[in-house]
Amino acid sequence: MTLIVGMAGKGGTGKTTLAGMTARYLVETGRKPVLAVDADANANLADVLGMEYEHTLSDAREEMKTSAGDVSITKDVLIEMRTQEAIVEGDDIDLVVMGKPEGAGCYCAANAVLGAVLERTLKNYPYQVIDNEAGMEHISRLTSRYMDVFYVVSDASRRGLIAALRIWQLVEELKITVPNKYLILNRVRGEVSKDVMDIIEKEKMNLAGVIPDDMAIYDADQQAKPTSLLTASDSPAVAAAREIFKKTLG
Repeated sequence: MTLIVGMAGKGGTGKTTLAGMTARYLVETGRKPVLAVDADANANLADVLGMEYEHTLSDAREEMKTSAGDVSITKDVLIEMRTQEAIVEGDDIDLVVMGKPEGAGCYCAANAVLGAVLERTLKNYPYQVIDNEAGMEHISRLTSRYMDVFYVVSDASRRGLIAALRIWQLVEELKITVPNKYLILNRVRGEVSKDVMDIIEKEKMNLAGVIPDDMAIYDADQQAKPTSLLTASDSPAVAAAREIFKKTLG
């Protein structure tokens, strides 16, 4: 059995912090090993998890695209090698960073090979957490169009929720199969406004829960400490997130 958890939201909503918390929650509840996939061009998941990386999958794609005339090694073998090099191994969580978006020119062949290799790699992990960018370019181009659970992360502002709604609708436009799709309101100060709650109800966005703004998260980030290592006793945000995971991840 494989559990694939996806996460998306616009910048500044705390999406990547929640992705790290999700991976840690899975490990702490006995679901491991976990592959954490940083599919956001602005890659920060390594910092949240307290890991370091040197290579990305986009490096492999670029190398394949520019080595068209090199017959010393097949493209499949090259991508396979570079993919394995890009996986950072941890105790219970491994990490792979997708890297920057495509540059100029056609990447169709490189994406096809990389997508096939990535699919084989993902099958080695029973639990996966994918941190997507708002546009979900990597999901739409490189990975299988299926996620068991998908979290759309927003702040509690009306503007933030409209952006989250676009992501919510994009999942359907990309024809990604998601049996369980949830909205998470994160970094919330005070009560959520009636206007925002009315939009959630009108658009039938399945609200999984509300996570408060939390100085413990900010302080850990300022001190360059992995925020995913914070516990529920350290942080009200972690406590609230764990309740959401308990409810939505079984």
